Amino acid sequence: VESSRTRMRSAVSVREGQGVVLLCGTPPRAGGKGDSWGVLFHQLHAPQNQEFSFLTSFISGNTHFADSNPVSMEHFKSLSEEHCSLHLLVAILEVSVVSVLCVMGEYEPKIEVQFPETLAAAKGSTVKLECFALGNPVPQINWRRTDGLPFPSKIKLRKSNGMIEIPNFQQEDAGLYECITENSRGKNIARGRLTYYAKPHWVQPIQDVEVAVEDTLYWDCRASGKPKPSYRWLKNGEQLAIEGRIQIENGALTISNLNLTDSGRYQCIAENKHGVISSSAELRVVASAPDFSKSPMKKLIQVQIGSTVDFECKPRAFPKAKCSWKKGGEQLQENERISLLKDGGLRVANVTKGDAGTYTCLATNQFGTARGSTSLVVTVPSAFTATQGSFLLLPQSLQAFPKPPQNTEMHKLLKFRVHILQRFMSSKTSASGDLMIRNIQLKHSGKYVCMVKTEVDSVASAADLIVRGSPGPPEHVRVDEITDTTAQISWQEGTDNHSPVTTYTIQARTPFSVGWQRATTVPDVIDGRTFTSTVVDLNPWVEYEFRVVATNKIGGGEPSLPSEKVRTEEAVPEIPPSEVSGGGGSRSELVITWDPVPEELQNGEGFGYVVAFRPSGTSTWIQTVVTSPDTPRYVFRNESILPFSPYEVKVGVYNNKGEGPFSAVATVFSAEEEPSTAPSGVSATSLSSSAIQVSWTAIPWKMSNGRLLGYEVRYWNKGQKEESSNRVKAAGNETSIKITGLRSNLDYYTAVRAYNSAGAGPFSATVNATTKKPPPSQPPGNVVWNVTDSRVVLSWEEVRAMDNESEVTGYKVLYRTSSQGGVEVLTTASTTAELWLQLQDDYLIEVRATTEGGDGSSSQQILIPRLASMDARGSGPSVLSIFNVSSFLATIFSLTLNSVL
Repeated sequence: VESSRTRMRSAVSVREGQGVVLLCGTPPRAGGKGDSWGVLFHQLHAPQNQEFSFLTSFISGNTHFADSNPVSMEHFKSLSEEHCSLHLLVAILEVSVVSVLCVMGEYEPKIEVQFPETLAAAKGSTVKLECFALGNPVPQINWRRTDGLPFPSKIKLRKSNGMIEIPNFQQEDAGLYECITENSRGKNIARGRLTYYAKPHWVQPIQDVEVAVEDTLYWDCRASGKPKPSYRWLKNGEQLAIEGRIQIENGALTISNLNLTDSGRYQCIAENKHGVISSSAELRVVASAPDFSKSPMKKLIQVQIGSTVDFECKPRAFPKAKCSWKKGGEQLQENERISLLKDGGLRVANVTKGDAGTYTCLATNQFGTARGSTSLVVTVPSAFTATQGSFLLLPQSLQAFPKPPQNTEMHKLLKFRVHILQRFMSSKTSASGDLMIRNIQLKHSGKYVCMVKTEVDSVASAADLIVRGSPGPPEHVRVDEITDTTAQISWQEGTDNHSPVTTYTIQARTPFSVGWQRATTVPDVIDGRTFTSTVVDLNPWVEYEFRVVATNKIGGGEPSLPSEKVRTEEAVPEIPPSEVSGGGGSRSELVITWDPVPEELQNGEGFGYVVAFRPSGTSTWIQTVVTSPDTPRYVFRNESILPFSPYEVKVGVYNNKGEGPFSAVATVFSAEEEPSTAPSGVSATSLSSSAIQVSWTAIPWKMSNGRLLGYEVRYWNKGQKEESSNRVKAAGNETSIKITGLRSNLDYYTAVRAYNSAGAGPFSATVNATTKKPPPSQPPGNVVWNVTDSRVVLSWEEVRAMDNESEVTGYKVLYRTSSQGGVEVLTTASTTAELWLQLQDDYLIEVRATTEGGDGSSSQQILIPRLASMDARGSGPSVLSIFNVSSFLATIFSLTLNSVL
């Protein structure tokens, strides 16, 4: 294709300030396919700035101008001419310069280029999201994640923020992204979700395997991917049939009771909608008699007396052989010293001279039998080794004595002096002359001598005892180098107590930690031959001290002495305050609160907070600085603040090294305005001699004023002053309240007002109510009862109220069983009542007069016994709390006598 071939387009006319899109077609070339001009322009010429804002999409190739002006048009023309002068083996589509007719009025951003609502991105890929808006003035473009997480440093903003580029896309990069375009006329937002996917890749492919006939095969096949891969298996290229003994679960293949026909080439296939992978391996099912030719037993094993010896018996056999053991011609059975191991081996503990000999393993399966033998030689050690805290048996026969011992004494040579062993509380000699030391300590190390005496001679045999223990503390721990987050630590080894140090651990302590904590180091595992390491993940500007702990096979030792205290260097703070919130306060206030950043996370001196806020829906942040690191709040006061208005709020951090991150944006409401109107429809009603009811109509309420918390009711009686009134509160959704504890027959005045967090509004007009006269103080007298079957008939004398008491309107009969707490009530207007009771229990009964002022005094309780006869009668009072057995029997006797008479 010739590079000079071009095609002209017609000129485009627009108004100055108007956005415009120049479409790009496919240039002519061999085959009719090729890169578009716009894409080439994007790749070669992308010098964007605020003076002339345009974007050439790498997806469509179209060029988008935020607004049209002569400067941007001339610049675009020069770039076009420069590009057309290049000798490239592609076809060039030349675009005519846009002409400007007149000035366009200002208008809000219109998003012309935006990323999809959902975009799937592969693991490790580079993701590009485009966003561009037309508008006058030229819109600003900002990006954010809706979850509030900050963009990692790897994300690049390109082309005047018109595109973000996310290299090496990972799971944590997935989420909802927003492009915010705004100018003085308004803003517009484009949203899209990035989802993460990964083609399957092997975590555990299958390997060739050899399994015995009749055994069970478990072949694990695992792959990772997003979404999670599914699995299928092939045998010799054909789909593997699932049956009773062949199962597939989570990719793993299980074949039980294997037979020779199961041998073959198997293939595990893992797949998701983004890709397919496979892994192949050979299964060999084998059957053979036991055979020691490829895994012969050891010919000779030599051990010291008192030790433990293991004999291996691992012939090649399919299926696995069953093993039995003989010593010489004697079949061995398990006991306290002899153990038959699960793998077919044999273990003999606390070996004696008598254990020496030939041991034979007899291996058998259904295809045959094989034998293998090992000779055991037992020697007397010149030294014994023991672990601190264990016990040790030193045999009397340290060496072969020329004559049988008749008298044995045990001694220990320590520091070239002889000490009688009986002085050690943890040791003793047996009748046979053996020495046992329990709870061995490091101090027991040394040379032990067994003295054997006869009537004519004596002989001695010696052995060294070495006690192994956990390591001693490392020495001379120091900090060689310190940065803001790391410390180079070195030390010298301490005593290993006869067991080499395997690892070292570094511990750290600060004024803010609870005791010593294990530190993170590089390398993570410090072997016993390394005496320096780097501690990482430290907090800047914090005082640290370090210590080192050595570990060997016995266990961890005592820690070293601490290093000198050192302080890490300062750094820019990395942790913003948490729990950013607020609200409340007085009129024209915006109260912002947060949890202060702990001192150990402030990273340096001069720490403080940057408080940023703006009315919701606006673009400009108002910022202020709070210099005290312990301050948990900031109050912004301004008469222009409307009550209960939403604000977007965020709080950042800074110190002498610079500014750190901001918290996630929170919504906080400005202070509320106290209610401006009083409740209407207020009324007061007397309920009794001690209570009145106050009611009102809820005030009209707008959410713009805040949240109504409730109502406050004040009350005072005729003899009190209004200023000393009592007050009670009702919740916001209540429109009445009962006031109790009042004096009887007295005028009470009440008023109601609404309140919220900003304060209380004006009181309503005052209303009044007079409490009722008190109920009669005289109780019902001469209560008489009569029982027939389950019917109880009661009668009593009429109660007459005094002039200063409420008139009697009726009576209440209260009754309950003596064993239950629930009281039942019968009301009546007369001085008699009839009750139907189940007389399987005692009943307690009392009577009260009822009035407008409340219930009068109760009569004394009367008791109706459960043993009352069909014709029993009686009169009060009789109180259960003083009713004893003798009085109860007397009552029964009296009732019975009355019935007879």
